[in-house]
Amino acid sequence: MSTGSTEKQVFGGNQQPSRPARPLGEAMRRGLLSRCPNCGEGKLFRAFVKPVDKCSVCGEEISHHRADDLPAYLDIVVVGHIVIAGFMAVEMRYVWPMWLHFAVWAPLTLILALAMLQPIKGAVIGLQWALYMHGFGGEPDHIEAHPEA
Repeated sequence: MSTGSTEKQVFGGNQQPSRPARPLGEAMRRGLLSRCPNCGEGKLFRAFVKPVDKCSVCGEEISHHRADDLPAYLDIVVVGHIVIAGFMAVEMRYVWPMWLHFAVWAPLTLILALAMLQPIKGAVIGLQWALYMHGFGGEPDHIEAHPEA
């Protein structure tokens, strides 16, 4: 949904022709909740991290998004900070044997990484939608060829 603003959307330093600004924070929040960034009603994923082709409620095309590896990188950063902070706090206060560290931190890392991957990917898709990236602005998404190709 647009906010009704006539503010021009800026991405990459280029002025886009009179596009209404899309609510970035709201779009990313909707993505975090696995909802369509446009309407907030339709499901964003048909499988664990497989987005729907288009929203079943508003018809917004989702299939052309290009989240690529960014959600995985962000997942690693967030989970790494949580687990390392927890590990350091435990190490400062208690003396655990190595087997206990392994029994606690390895499963916690795996569970957190899997639990956070879909919401993070949804937020990245919401970011792309709000900034009119990768075809979300109605124009085709041009993929540049490698300079050596």
